[in-house]
Amino acid sequence: MAAGAGAVTAGDHPATPVVETLRLLAKQRRRTPADDPALARIGLTVLPVAAVLALAVVPLGDTAPVDLDVGVVWFNAMEVLAWFAVWVAGWGPNAVTSLAGGYRMLPLGLAYELPHMLAIITPAIAAGSLAPATIAAAQHDLWYAVWMPAAFVLYLVSVAAMAFWGPFAAPLGRDLAGGAVAEHAGLGRLLLHAGRWMLLTAGAAMAVPLFLGGGAPPPITGPDPFPGLPALWFAVKLVVVIGLLLAARRVVPMLRTARFVTLAWTVLIPLAVAQALVVTVVVLT
Repeated sequence: MAAGAGAVTAGDHPATPVVETLRLLAKQRRRTPADDPALARIGLTVLPVAAVLALAVVPLGDTAPVDLDVGVVWFNAMEVLAWFAVWVAGWGPNAVTSLAGGYRMLPLGLAYELPHMLAIITPAIAAGSLAPATIAAAQHDLWYAVWMPAAFVLYLVSVAAMAFWGPFAAPLGRDLAGGAVAEHAGLGRLLLHAGRWMLLTAGAAMAVPLFLGGGAPPPITGPDPFPGLPALWFAVKLVVVIGLLLAARRVVPMLRTARFVTLAWTVLIPLAVAQALVVTVVVLT
């Protein structure tokens, strides 16, 4: 993970995250000249809160904790709020490195929000609903990941970008000594990294009802071998999606932000539009 010193990272030892968490909690908050601590606290707090609110509309099996008819729209709105929170968290300390890291989030967020929005709207078009549970139920014969693979891949790529994960971790770049988190210490830094992980998990969780049939077994298995346990199927699919996102961190190199932004505007957005049009034509005919 491209992050500054003191970031919560998973090392070779399984106890490393616990040790790093305790170390951050023991550190005192530091101040910079002419900073805005209230603004920084808003950004650091909003990020994990937005991730929790996004996860609230994801069906963890058959039903979601908060069942909204416009759950897809709500989920996307919370993700936008999350990358806005990163920008605010970088602005608050009034330091060059954190401000540059926060501003790096803006072009990434703006560039990948469009393919992300189109990717999550595409299965909604196919199901005729914005409710994640309804979209999951519409895939009893064929998963949307098979029918619309471009949208599925675009969704995973944009989730990584919106969570500034792996190759998209420029807002926390080592070249900026940690970027948006460089001037934060203790609980503040822990909140930002925890919110980042939570946002990535929420994005992976939403992929299950949107593209993988939710808590239902794969159509090829025939009768459900674990009847009455949709949460089990959801957990298995969630682990697979998170595994794909974590693997991408080691496979895809980290490039300059400008290159990823160019890729989004010139390749990913036209591809997302084309996939949405194909699904729309199939649905209408």
